[in-house]
Amino acid sequence: MTKKPYSRVYVEITNLCNMSCSFCHGTSRKPKSMTMEEFAYVCKSIRHLTDYVYFHVMGEPLTHPLLPEFIRYATSLGFKCAVTTNGTLLKRRGEELIGSGVYKVNLSVHSFESGGEEEHIAYLTSLAEFTLAASESGVLTVLRLWNKGVDEERNDKALEIFKRELDGEWLWGTRGARIRHKLHLEYGERFEWPDINLPEGDAGVFCYGLSDHFGILSDGSVIPCCLDSDGVITLGNIFETPIDGILSSPRAEAMRCGFATRKVTEPLCRRCGYARRF
Repeated sequence: MTKKPYSRVYVEITNLCNMSCSFCHGTSRKPKSMTMEEFAYVCKSIRHLTDYVYFHVMGEPLTHPLLPEFIRYATSLGFKCAVTTNGTLLKRRGEELIGSGVYKVNLSVHSFESGGEEEHIAYLTSLAEFTLAASESGVLTVLRLWNKGVDEERNDKALEIFKRELDGEWLWGTRGARIRHKLHLEYGERFEWPDINLPEGDAGVFCYGLSDHFGILSDGSVIPCCLDSDGVITLGNIFETPIDGILSSPRAEAMRCGFATRKVTEPLCRRCGYARRF
């Protein structure tokens, strides 16, 4: 079987979110959620490019009423679907998410900042309950604590509760732990989102955008990675131009060559804290 050119494509089914987290850049774009027809068109258009659809860029996927239908449709085309969520709606929608045939669920544990200790404990306990049900159903589940060095007190509290609620091997590695089959905890440092209004940084950075993955926003805009929250680097619109033409455009090719030689062509990329990790 021929390997497809991209490891994953990020598809933003909605840019609406039920939270406003301090670590998230947010977006100034007009509120938009994909219709079933739009999502089906996107899936058919990228079918030859990847086997993995990640429901992620901006927005909370679980706010979209058609999320389970989207996952079932994409799965019927042969995609494996991954969802990134803040987890606050899992009490209401967790069961249908598991039943949708989702392949992987990433839980952004660091997203819960509101409320006091009691609310935080209830949130963490609900996440633990979901991960047990999901992993036992064969869904790969990852608890993400991506605020290392920023809020260690909450990290410690989360770890304490997860260890209490989740029996398992807890085999630790450099970036987290394997708790049990299909269930992991992952640490990460908070990074600075790219913002065109930030001071320009080093142009000699590398990025996997457009070589390993790309993103599609809720209005169809095609972007090089999942961190372009406002679609500053919009390469084209999938509802207006065939995706192959967008990905082979002079601007996209210039970006690929620039990353490969560490000569960044886009101003936004020179203002990306995540790219500096590489």
